[in-house]
Amino acid sequence: MKRILVVLILLTVSEVAFSWGQQGHRIVGLIAQRHLTKKAKKNIQKVLGHESVAMASNYMDFIKADSKYRHMSPWHYCTIPDDKTYEEAGTPEQGDIIQTINRLMDELKSKKFTDEDEAMAVKMLIHLVGDIHQPLHVGNGEDKGGNDIKLKYFWEDSNLHRIWDSGIIEKQGLSYGEYTNWIHHASAEEVETWQSSSVLDWANESKSYREQVYDYPENGKLSYRYNYENIDLLNQRLVQAGVRLAGLLNEIYG
Repeated sequence: MKRILVVLILLTVSEVAFSWGQQGHRIVGLIAQRHLTKKAKKNIQKVLGHESVAMASNYMDFIKADSKYRHMSPWHYCTIPDDKTYEEAGTPEQGDIIQTINRLMDELKSKKFTDEDEAMAVKMLIHLVGDIHQPLHVGNGEDKGGNDIKLKYFWEDSNLHRIWDSGIIEKQGLSYGEYTNWIHHASAEEVETWQSSSVLDWANESKSYREQVYDYPENGKLSYRYNYENIDLLNQRLVQAGVRLAGLLNEIYG
């Protein structure tokens, strides 16, 4: 009985922390690659070896199967209730996504790493910059980032978090390269503006979209209308994540 309970708890944690899905993270990674300086590309390749930024982007989800990385689960998200700021809510003892991104930036600049080595830190940074741009990774503290909201998406059982992680993206029927080519049209002015913002700004942006994200029909059946009303926002968050990730990597390696 005790073993069953442990398994159920681990499954619950995994579901809450899961993010963007493989396609979403690879889209963010590919956009970032296209905004890297030549020097940054060369230096990052020395760290990642034959792995691209896009393919390294899902590493933090892959390692969830290993119990020694279980303590990292809270680092995929943060909680900001509707009626509070991040400062008022406070950072939990186990850390969160804002604290972890800032820590990784400091470690990559100083080359003093808490979690294994430089390659690990780079892969974590790539993944978490993607996560913080998924609106439901800035949770309200009431429904596990939308995981508790059970819905049907195109007549299949799902939940609000999963729909934003992967449902909408996969419904477009594109490879991550095709998807990137479709949405990657940021202007120079947008790139400059997006890269000048802080990690906390990114979290507050995600929170600001909460009303739109939670605007679904009472019958819980989502399909074409929800896709139509939210695809532009989702695509914008993917592009912003990629552009901002490139900004951080250029700052460190370029």
